[in-house]
Amino acid sequence: MPDSPAETLLVPGAAGRLGGFLRAAWADTPPGFRPVWQSRRPVPGWSRWDPDTTPMLPAAAVLVLAGVTAGTGAELARNTDIALAACRAAEAAGARQVFLASSAAVYGPTGNPVAETGPVNPVRPYGAAKLAMERAALGWARGRAIRVTALRIGNVAGADMLAGAAARGDVALDTFPDAPRGPVRSYIGPGGLARVIATLVEQALNGGDLPDILNLAAPAPVAMADLLDAAGIRFTPRPAPPEAIARVVMDTAALARLVPPRPGDSLPATMVAEWRALSGRQP
Repeated sequence: MPDSPAETLLVPGAAGRLGGFLRAAWADTPPGFRPVWQSRRPVPGWSRWDPDTTPMLPAAAVLVLAGVTAGTGAELARNTDIALAACRAAEAAGARQVFLASSAAVYGPTGNPVAETGPVNPVRPYGAAKLAMERAALGWARGRAIRVTALRIGNVAGADMLAGAAARGDVALDTFPDAPRGPVRSYIGPGGLARVIATLVEQALNGGDLPDILNLAAPAPVAMADLLDAAGIRFTPRPAPPEAIARVVMDTAALARLVPPRPGDSLPATMVAEWRALSGRQP
């Protein structure tokens, strides 16, 4: 296993759901670099990083999973503060590449799949905060040697609000005239997410020139009812309230050119199998 700074990926915010899936997946299939898990709180065997006070270890790349997912506008604005602190710390640590975990929420409701150059229209505070974070970090990186890539991650099976509702056993699924099988989203399984991120990191470490913004999801969108059916989870359909969003679908052609998708990546059964295989096995 590589262990030099030139082959090290720091992962601040690794204690969350996405970090847990990456830890489990990369324990099963070690990537071509050494991931160093980081948290603000002390965790045995991890590196500690506080965006306000602690420098980062020397590394070649940083994947920033740390962030705020809910709260007031001021609390969500911390996403920009954390991202900029991570970018500055990564530059000081000698990193060549920073990956920021952004979200498909920056697009708001979509009709046709939206590419990275398409319009953004976040309708909720979280999406607006992620878009502000992207713009601030990419503006900071302009003209610097370090590269920043905002990963607009779609719904991750097992890590989204649907999974939380399923765990509670109270799934009430919004249905729409144009989406009778419930909300349609760009999804990816947690195993697929780990494979894609590992490949992008390896490309960056090998001198690859990655884009500023990259949609990250499986190629075909998924209706939530199909995912629940694949998982054997019962749900109750209900008419969607006015504020509900029927479709958030991303164009993943740019990602496919960098990381060719595998057969079955877009199938709900594949995503559910990855979710079950990696849940509860997080070192």
